[in-house]
Amino acid sequence: MRLIPELRWRVAGVDGAPLDSRLVPLLKAISTTGSLSAAVDTCGLSYRAAWGLLRDYEGRFGTALAQLERGRGAQLAPAGARLLRAQRRVERQLKQLLSRYAVDLEFGSARRPSAPNINLAVCASHDLALLALRDMAPLQAGMVLDVSFMGSLDALQRFDEGRALVAGFHVALGAGEAGQIAPFRRWLKLRRDRLIRFVDREQGLLLARRNPARVRNLRDVARKGLRFVNRQSGSGTRLLIERIAAAEGVRPENLVGYTREEFTHAAVAATVASGAADAGFGLRAAAAEHGLAFVSLVRERYYLAVRAATISSDPMARLLKLLRGREFERIARALPGYAPNRSGTIAGVDVIGEK
Repeated sequence: MRLIPELRWRVAGVDGAPLDSRLVPLLKAISTTGSLSAAVDTCGLSYRAAWGLLRDYEGRFGTALAQLERGRGAQLAPAGARLLRAQRRVERQLKQLLSRYAVDLEFGSARRPSAPNINLAVCASHDLALLALRDMAPLQAGMVLDVSFMGSLDALQRFDEGRALVAGFHVALGAGEAGQIAPFRRWLKLRRDRLIRFVDREQGLLLARRNPARVRNLRDVARKGLRFVNRQSGSGTRLLIERIAAAEGVRPENLVGYTREEFTHAAVAATVASGAADAGFGLRAAAAEHGLAFVSLVRERYYLAVRAATISSDPMARLLKLLRGREFERIARALPGYAPNRSGTIAGVDVIGEK
């Protein structure tokens, strides 16, 4: 077992109390995900605990560390950004020094694997199975998945520009019409890129427990005047919502709250669960996690886009081994609405939209 010293902050003064050890990781997660709901998933906190932590330190410091706005996600306030910059600067400066004072303790058991030194940058649409994969990667594959969550189209654009080695996005099964797949194909090249099948999953309407308004489709949400919470422009889920609305003859202006946006499935589910909205659109798994009613509207496939030239690299080999392993299959199948169908299979970009 290897013990490593780490940095910890405390308020100046003789009786200055140390900062709660959960605070800086929470600020890091907010900075990365742009959402408090996604940040709590990253940190393993409850939404209530994270909210209480931020409010507590706002009272202690006399200024906010994070700014939370409905429809605009979350971002660090100036004080929170300064603290995070200081944390990163000091960590860089102390990294080599602190490592010299690490202590190895042997208890007669096998050594744990050393810290992963392989880092794989991933830009991706928010997904619960991807969060699980990220958490298991260091121990199971000796690598770190550096995941930044954003809309599917934003992820693909960054991938096309070479700013990420992997892009996660999702497309409805059977969405083979040129107009439906064109936004995704725009950023992919037939010869340059490949797709790795990740998971199939189910999306639909997230509603109050037991569905008291008896909603069956998006048209019912509009007709009954229910308050709707939307996903952000550029997300794959927003494209699904727009496609379904058009198919059902629902105009955006007829949905109360259509311009109100959240950035993750967890944030949409939390908004409906809190009573701040009557309906949203997202994953069955997110509905189950918050005890909401769910009306299934679409099955979709989540892909990981990669460069063909990187398939045989060590990081990709480790990623593929994870996806094809029994542990990931077990975790994915435990998520409501998920199916790890042929996870880890490699295909050309022309399969987008196939069933």
